Amino acid sequence: MKHIVGISLGSSSRNHVVTVELLGKRYKIERIGTDGDMRKMVQMISELDGKADAFGLGGMDLYIYAVDKRYVIRDARRIVKAARKTPIVDGSGLKNTLERRAIEYLAAETDLLQPRKKVLLMSAMDRLGMAQAFEQAGCQMTYGDLLYILGLPIKLTSLKTLALIARFLAPIVCQLPFTMIYPTGEKQTINKPRFTGYFLENDIIAGDYHFIHRYMPPELPGKTIVTNTVTAGDVDFLRKSGVKTLVTTTPEMDGRSFGTNVMEALLVSMVGGKNELDEEQYSRLLRELDFKPRIISL
Repeated sequence: MKHIVGISLGSSSRNHVVTVELLGKRYKIERIGTDGDMRKMVQMISELDGKADAFGLGGMDLYIYAVDKRYVIRDARRIVKAARKTPIVDGSGLKNTLERRAIEYLAAETDLLQPRKKVLLMSAMDRLGMAQAFEQAGCQMTYGDLLYILGLPIKLTSLKTLALIARFLAPIVCQLPFTMIYPTGEKQTINKPRFTGYFLENDIIAGDYHFIHRYMPPELPGKTIVTNTVTAGDVDFLRKSGVKTLVTTTPEMDGRSFGTNVMEALLVSMVGGKNELDEEQYSRLLRELDFKPRIISL
């Protein structure tokens, strides 16, 4: 049985482990949070290096995408160096394949993406594939990269504009301490509403769940949330907030969905021996596994 371990900068309260059978093989899939402690992440990766079959880098990204170029985040680069034998991935490969396919599925198979739906995507630099798929589906976009990463009251509505800005900002952002870019550890449990008007004026709120939870208003009546990893507690929180529909791009496993980093590590372990697969390999495996978005009416 192969062992997939997601080592996360996030809260240990979200830890989870499941055993699944996929394509005739058994996999133990585990998520371990370090409560914002990067030294602990390095220590755990070092201890499990060569023992686990693949690592997922959770609670932080390795890359920021400026549409046509990617930049390595300084803090993340230091952490992944601890994995010398076991492949380690951050989920970016699946964000550009699985998440793109998920939005295309919603457009083709549901009425959630009717023409001209208004979408707030928390960060397009984090989820380029999702952003491009929403645009191709004819949605009216608001990109929250400046709003929610840098706290600047600047609304972006075009990937072309974002690309121009990102070429200047991404190299700078990548050098910042990661805790300035993204909520980590206990910060993930604290709601601090920011620029709430953009949440309320859009039909769909999409992107990383911790970004959404961190900055959303107390109530989101009738909204659709498109995100990645949620626990049963998260689902209950969204239900109480008045959210109408929840879509997770990764499948449910034993009552929760794992992050794209863990799911990408799973796919890498199926092939073996590489840190990243190419887009064709990811797409082939996704077709064989027949992963579909999970859609929950709340």
